[in-house]
Amino acid sequence: MSNPTANWEKVGDRFYRKVKLYDAVFDQDLELENYLLIGAPYSGAIALYRDEGKLHNYRGTQSAKSSIDIYSCSGKLIRRINWDKGSIRGLGWSEDERLLVITEDGTVRSYYDLQGDFTQFSLGFGAEEYKVKACRFWPSGFVAILSNNHLVAVTYHGGRPKLLATPPEDEVHSWAIIPPAYTLSRSVEVLVAIGQTIYVVDSSDAEDRVLPNGPFKHISVSPNGLYVTLYTQDGMVWVITSDFQNKIGEYESKAKTPPKDVQWCGNDAVMLAWEDEVHLIGPNGASLRYYFDGWVHLLPDIDGVRLVTNDVCEFLQKVPDCTEDVFKLGSTSPASVLLDAMGQLEKKSPKADENIRLIRSNLPDAVGICVQAAGHEFDVHWQKQLLKAASFGKSILDLYSSDDFVDMCEMIRILNAVRDYKVGLPTSYDQYRRLTSEKLIQRLINRHEYLLAVRLSDYLRLPASKINVHWASQKVRNSTEDEDTICSAVVGKLNGKPGVSFEVIARAAYDEGRSHLATQLLNHETRAGKQVPLLLAMEEDEIALDKALESGDTDLVFFVLLQLKKKLPLASFFRLLTNRPVATAIVESSARDQDQELLKDLYYQDDRRLDGANLLFREALHQTAPQTKVDKLKLAVKLLGDSKDPTSVLYSRSYTEAQALIRVQASLDQDLDAHYSGLSLNETIVRLIKTGYGKRAAKLQSDFKLPEKTWWWLRLRGLVAKRDFGEIEEVSKQRRSPIGWEAFFNEVLGAGNQKLAALFVPKCTGLTAQERSEMFVKCGMVGKAGEELVKAKDVNGLEDLRGKARTGEAAEIDRMLAQFRSRR
Repeated sequence: MSNPTANWEKVGDRFYRKVKLYDAVFDQDLELENYLLIGAPYSGAIALYRDEGKLHNYRGTQSAKSSIDIYSCSGKLIRRINWDKGSIRGLGWSEDERLLVITEDGTVRSYYDLQGDFTQFSLGFGAEEYKVKACRFWPSGFVAILSNNHLVAVTYHGGRPKLLATPPEDEVHSWAIIPPAYTLSRSVEVLVAIGQTIYVVDSSDAEDRVLPNGPFKHISVSPNGLYVTLYTQDGMVWVITSDFQNKIGEYESKAKTPPKDVQWCGNDAVMLAWEDEVHLIGPNGASLRYYFDGWVHLLPDIDGVRLVTNDVCEFLQKVPDCTEDVFKLGSTSPASVLLDAMGQLEKKSPKADENIRLIRSNLPDAVGICVQAAGHEFDVHWQKQLLKAASFGKSILDLYSSDDFVDMCEMIRILNAVRDYKVGLPTSYDQYRRLTSEKLIQRLINRHEYLLAVRLSDYLRLPASKINVHWASQKVRNSTEDEDTICSAVVGKLNGKPGVSFEVIARAAYDEGRSHLATQLLNHETRAGKQVPLLLAMEEDEIALDKALESGDTDLVFFVLLQLKKKLPLASFFRLLTNRPVATAIVESSARDQDQELLKDLYYQDDRRLDGANLLFREALHQTAPQTKVDKLKLAVKLLGDSKDPTSVLYSRSYTEAQALIRVQASLDQDLDAHYSGLSLNETIVRLIKTGYGKRAAKLQSDFKLPEKTWWWLRLRGLVAKRDFGEIEEVSKQRRSPIGWEAFFNEVLGAGNQKLAALFVPKCTGLTAQERSEMFVKCGMVGKAGEELVKAKDVNGLEDLRGKARTGEAAEIDRMLAQFRSRR
């Protein structure tokens, strides 16, 4: 049984521990001093790349080829990325374990899955001309410095490169960045050591902090952004606040050469690294020195630093408070006593009960601290002992929620599983809480640890669909089996599982040139909206259109048709519409408002002459020049010329008459200096009569063979509009009217001429006496109305009429009533 404090060292008043994570990490032939080692956050992968500024032994052409090697912390090679794209000036990781590679000419590659797949963009801002000198990274972005000291900031998710303020163009001795999350401006700030001082550069300003004792050979910012470490030319280490207002401490390294690296160990200590020696500097200048057998690299993290040599990978961190509370030599804390009680219980000693009595009042706190300490432990034995102590303590308590205990047991099982050397993810408790279980599973997926990822998902009750899809995508990319066998294997394993997108798998197959396999896999995708875009990309146009039609989604059908119209010749496009009436209807509906030429071609292709002619007629209506209108109508008539269909013949005759009307109106416009174009035949005739051109109107009636009733109606309205009551009175002398005389009465009365309107009442012989009486009343002739009722012998009507009559008229009605009664 190991002593839990054996690897503890005291720095000032705090303890630090160096935990061995893995040994025999790298091959002894690998000269780490000639490599740059960059570690991903949260104990992620390690990227190795030859330091271009150092000479190295020549070992043949194979070893001379440049590459970026990605390893796990246990030394397992995950991926080798061959590199021939120019000199690398920046190598770093994002929070989601994307590898960022920045070349000298400003090209940025983002490797997003540890397997060599990447996206690429350029920095711009003169990077290609002035060249990139170096880069500094934070979890969600990086800053590149150019040879002219211009600073370009990039955020990984959707942000474009942004040029920051420009510091002086003197030599830069060192520089570092403060992430946006820890600045007042919420934008990245760059600390640049130039000359004897430091400039703080943001998006708008480069401010000189006027510091003495420069130049500064190293600058390092703490993980929480509150403190800055400065290493001076004479070997002094300063720790100041990031606002440059307070000096926290200083340390004299007494080294003749500056360290190769300066990093923070958590937020409480600073590490200086030479080739095989590391200084740990705590508060108030307290320090500790570590010596190694070979070259050591520092890989900083949020709660400590990974120390990597050929032989070993270790994790140096401040001992957590809960761990110190339990294990510190001579500790009498309740948690320490509870752990001792557990040991006594295993020995069946009565001292266990005595210990419990001593801490009974503080037992809940002791249980909680033991649970927390178990999470911070890397040693499985002490994890178990601490959890046993917590379990023993909570079993004595009457009321205690076991949620924290259960959650911690679950977390420890997960952490122990991923810390296995075969996986190589030595994530600490604090790192796991920041990383989250979903992102940890994504890291397992990127490493192709599918079985463990699925088991963790089941254990955590998380969906495993992403894992299954990634496994299938890799299988269709890398499997050497025939396509039918691959399809059967993938479908057999994933069919029916919730959340699985066969479209993603099919796209992976298509990207690998396996179109037949992609088509087979798409048949198992239940969502047409996912099937169709890929089918279009695969040139499976008919299948894509049929799938869209089967879905019943008109928007999706429209999308497919739009894409097909863009890439296919018109004849091929129309052939696709054959025997697909829904697709044809959608094209027709869309083209009617947006593409008249397409609609003409569609009607021509389908031999729909009447629809084509109507389209030409609508175009003619929108024309302004008479001759253009006539030409359009001629085309419409020509289109219908050979048709024997009665409807088509009727339309053809109408279009011919429309041509004649347009010519007549053009002539009227010219002769009469008035606007007749655009009017209908009826409106044209009414306007001619109204303006005194009755003969021209009569000629139009004759030329266009207008029905007699229609002509009488139009003439009546024209004369009324003209107020030509004399002409109307002449008309009233005729014996008959094709439209009846009641129409004349109503139109003239509506024009306000009651006297003339009354002339037409006696002519309305088809009406009853009562109706003619009402017409006389409307004309204000109550006496005439009474006479009509007398002729009809309608006493009741006369009595009703007397109620409507005025004083003078009432006497006349009374006389009629008396006369009528005397006759009886």
